[in-house]
This record gives sequence, structure tokens and C-alpha cells, in this order.
Amino acid sequence: MEKGLRRWIVDISRWDPSPFHFNSALSLLPPHQHASILSFVRMEDRKRALVSRLLQYALVHQVLGIPLNEIIITRTLEGKPYLENSNVGLLFPNFNFNVSHHGDYVAIASEPLCLVGLDIVSYSVPRNETVQEFIRNFTSYFTCLEWNYIVNAGDDDDILIQFYRYWCMKESFIKAIGSGVGFGLERVEIHQTNWTNISIKIDGETMKDWRFWVSELDKRHWVCVARGHLRLAEETYKKTLTRTEFDEEEYHKGLHLPNNKFISKTMEELISILIQPNK
Repeated sequence: MEKGLRRWIVDISRWDPSPFHFNSALSLLPPHQHASILSFVRMEDRKRALVSRLLQYALVHQVLGIPLNEIIITRTLEGKPYLENSNVGLLFPNFNFNVSHHGDYVAIASEPLCLVGLDIVSYSVPRNETVQEFIRNFTSYFTCLEWNYIVNAGDDDDILIQFYRYWCMKESFIKAIGSGVGFGLERVEIHQTNWTNISIKIDGETMKDWRFWVSELDKRHWVCVARGHLRLAEETYKKTLTRTEFDEEEYHKGLHLPNNKFISKTMEELISILIQPNK
């Protein structure tokens, strides 16, 4: 089952494509994916969108062995990507994935059974307001417990880091269950001890069947991964899953798989995976 657990990440600051190379990479994707990528005006945003989709197709192609021209990836109404191919469950009980991009990084995480959510944050010091003024714009998204940890974290840098770690963790959970903006971040309360032994409460109720990890990519990027039970998935997303019922032993095995470190991929490596013939 561990073969269905992947963590890949691309540093797009290291990829400066010419128009020819950008279009060549774009051509590897199905035509219906092109418009949403090209709708962005800024090249940096186009790069993030393109790499995000290339990661999805490359991972599915390599892990599941589905020929590139047969991969069907679409999104729920809330925006979570999923694989439509009907034979997914032949290899893994509930293969699913999630993507995120912010700043210099684009990443993907997949799980063979449990829900997976992924979020990257890139942070910098606010330009036209103080750190305290900046974070006060978001007080309604945090509980009193979380807010106390944030404002008492230390100096301005410590406060910003703490703020973004909480934000990233909440987003990873929301993305795991396939919810959109309708699920209030304030309903999710993060409990942690030095950002280990992380757990959450939803509307005051402890969620025992979820695990979380947060790690620093560099001095201004953090990444969070959430893994948990399918029972909390949004109905629109739950309908896309191969299975939604598991016995406790099978689910426990999936929940306690190791959280692999992110493997750095270059654009050349992604393209190489995509053009490889199906084995």
C-alpha cells in the first residue's frame, strides 16, 4: 500500500522557460486543461498552474500505470481534483491526491486509502502595515486558544511564522475533506506541542482519526499535510472515491503509514515521466 503514498515538490524559481519550452510542456496535457492555465496573465501564475497539473498527470501515470492519454482528472464543485478512471481501485483501496502552490513551490501528495490534504504557504513581512495590524485582519478565523499562541509567539518574525503555520494546517484539513470556502476555518482548532503530536477539534469535538505534519521548506515557505478518515469528506468529493467504508484494521494501517519526505523533482524529470511509455 505504501507505493500509493507519494510526496513530490517542484521549485519553480529554478525553471525559466522560453515560450517554446513552456508550450512544449503545456502540450503534454489534454487540450481541455490549457485554457485554465493560459487564463493567468502573469507568467509566474501560469507556471504554477502548469506545474500543478503536470505533477498530477505524472504521479498518476507513474504510480497507477495509466497511459497518459487515458488519464481523466477533473474537479469537484468545490475545486478538489480527483481521478475519474474506473480502474483506480484495482491497485489501491482509495487512491487520492491533493496539490498546492504558493511562492516558489508547487507540490503534490497522494494516499492509498485515507483522505489527504496539502497546503503550502509563502510568507513575507507586510509592507504597508505592522505585523500586528496584518494578523488582526484574520482574527475571526482562529479560536482563542490559537490566537493566544500566535500573538505570544515572540517577536514579529515568530508571530508571522506561528500565524502561517496555523493557517497552513487549517487549510490542509479543509482541502483533505474537499470542502470549499463554506467550511469556516474558525471551526477547526489546532492542538500541538512544539508542532509535533498535532491534533484537531471540529466544533469542539476531538477528531481522533486524523494525523498532521508541518515542515519548513526554507526560511519563507512551510508545507502541511493532513491525513484522515473518509467519513468527513464532502458529499461531492465522497462520490468520487472508490470506497468509503473500511474495517478498523485496514483503516488503522492506512492512517499510520509513514509520512514520507517530499522528493524534489525538476521539470526535466516530470517531463521524462510523462513521455515514458506505459510499462
